[in-house]
Amino acid sequence: MMIDEKVLKNLIQPRPLKSHKGTFGRALLIGGLYPYGGAIIMAALATVNSGAGLVTVASAPANIPALHSHLPEAMAFDLADQALLTQQIHSSHVILIGPGLGDSPLAQKGLDLVLSQVQANQTLIIDGSALDLLAKKDQISWPTQKIVLTPHQKEWERLSGIEISQQNQENAREALAHFPSQTILVAKSHQTTIYDQTGQVAQLTVGGPYQATGGMGDTLAGMITGFVAQFREDLFKSVAGASYLHSAIADDLAQDAYVVLPTRISQEIPSWMKKMSEED
Repeated sequence: MMIDEKVLKNLIQPRPLKSHKGTFGRALLIGGLYPYGGAIIMAALATVNSGAGLVTVASAPANIPALHSHLPEAMAFDLADQALLTQQIHSSHVILIGPGLGDSPLAQKGLDLVLSQVQANQTLIIDGSALDLLAKKDQISWPTQKIVLTPHQKEWERLSGIEISQQNQENAREALAHFPSQTILVAKSHQTTIYDQTGQVAQLTVGGPYQATGGMGDTLAGMITGFVAQFREDLFKSVAGASYLHSAIADDLAQDAYVVLPTRISQEIPSWMKKMSEED
């Protein structure tokens, strides 16, 4: 299937009058260790602007003032605080780990704690550095069936063992059989394709080379997190809708920009979601 605006219009509805922050989901984002602090900031900007009700970030302490200067709406704490991290994992609907996480011992410890503490009713989104850390593990005890993987081609090669030249629909489906039953793969490339294990395949027809800049994937991961946090009825449609909107906004911005910055995409998300919620 090709993703288009119909997916968004079906997904994004006017918000109910009787609602509150908790109605739209609690999201925990983990990453941004030195020297990759900007990655988790961009992911958090996208998550908040996509409509998640409560967003909390676990990062390096030195990164928190910069985060709050960009986004006072997000809460933040030291990733090394294992007790608080455990508490925040348990209280979240969706956990995103990976943007700017790196491969330090603290990064590995954070991933291990997430894998041990996430519960079956939660969604775990794994992006960036966390995918590479995951690829190094001999065995994984998955804590939930609801997994979203967002690798670019090299990360998918490391995780699946499929060389970039062999990354096609058939091989992606075979590889997904080794993951939990509700896993969704967002295979990022110049023609990003989304897969699940029921046979659904959705390919983007929007986006272009003006998106080839640092932070674009972090912003996509944040948008997916925001959509999953608030639209919890259909995981595949939430992931596909966020992926489409990310590139559709970039297409629009590219009319007047040679390079589209990820932070500009985040700024445009609320107005696009408003428009989608009001159109028939």
